[in-house]
Amino acid sequence: MHNIINWGEIEQTLSNLYTSKTAASAYPPIMMFKILILQAWYALSDEALEKQIARDLMFRRFIDLSLSEAVPDHSTIWRFRQLLNTENLLEALLEQINHHLEQNSIIVSLGSINIIDVSVIEAKQSRKRKGR
Repeated sequence: MHNIINWGEIEQTLSNLYTSKTAASAYPPIMMFKILILQAWYALSDEALEKQIARDLMFRRFIDLSLSEAVPDHSTIWRFRQLLNTENLLEALLEQINHHLEQNSIIVSLGSINIIDVSVIEAKQSRKRKGR
């Protein structure tokens, strides 16, 4: 996705997002937008998305967040989405992403995340019963 989508074009659109009237984001707008893309692709709530970014290296790599950097919390994600909606940018940006994907004949289907928790418990071997 890094080479398919023109992130510079998206970043240019986001560069005017913060003015002197609004506080500057602690996180880069392009990173926050990539988070919203992951949310749409994986159908995650803000809270679930926060947790997934914290534990999934693929998510961190996609949004350019190192292991030493803090994960944006769910309220930060919500506020950024609200800001994009207020500025009427969210739909336009998502259309840009879809355009880039279509140009490269890429179809994105909803992803799924499977977490398996395994605990190994040592058990004594059962005795054979008579007659079996």
